[in-house]
Amino acid sequence: MPTSRASFQEELLRLEEQALGGLDMVVGILDSALEALGHHDAELAAVVVADDDRINGRYLEVHQGVLSLLALQAPVAGDLRLVAALLHVVKHLERIGDQCTNIAKMVPPLGHEPPTDSEIVHRIEAMGVHARSLVRQARQSFALRDPELALDLARQDDTIDRLNREIFRRAIEIGGADADLREWAMSMILVARAIERIGDNAVDIGEQAVFVVTGLFRELSHDRQG
Repeated sequence: MPTSRASFQEELLRLEEQALGGLDMVVGILDSALEALGHHDAELAAVVVADDDRINGRYLEVHQGVLSLLALQAPVAGDLRLVAALLHVVKHLERIGDQCTNIAKMVPPLGHEPPTDSEIVHRIEAMGVHARSLVRQARQSFALRDPELALDLARQDDTIDRLNREIFRRAIEIGGADADLREWAMSMILVARAIERIGDNAVDIGEQAVFVVTGLFRELSHDRQG
């Protein structure tokens, strides 16, 4: 194998490791966002918002690295699939980071404890657990080149979608005379939507894992907006 070819593949492997490392980072940021939300921790929420710069930096690092690599050498079919997939993976990584920021911004700026509804709280917590699992499994499916793990993501995402719908219905039910409770419920609709989008992006990463292995793009879920 020519040295230039070996160097190309080494650099491609390094970029993949950076992208997958970014997914590890965003799982930690998601954990912090959900913790800040659950404990009304405005200081931790501010850390989550600031951490979005780290995710954006990782996105730019991998994205620019891939483009620079393409400028140096034309990849063969298998490597070309990986190159294309990495560009998609880091795009979804950046979007997940944005959604974590959106969750954190729902934390009251002074950290006060608003009125809450236990049914919504429990469903938000369940959505968070499922979303975290989805991101980790999407990472694993890509790292292991495991289409079966990727295909299972859509099934799990259905649970997040169901919880999201239940939260919306419950928020409408309790939107009565208590203005503070109504405002909190509306903010939880936005949080649920952000978590639902995280699940969608995890499924999208799984689609890229399938593409790398098979060379065919297969949409794993039909009710997503990208």
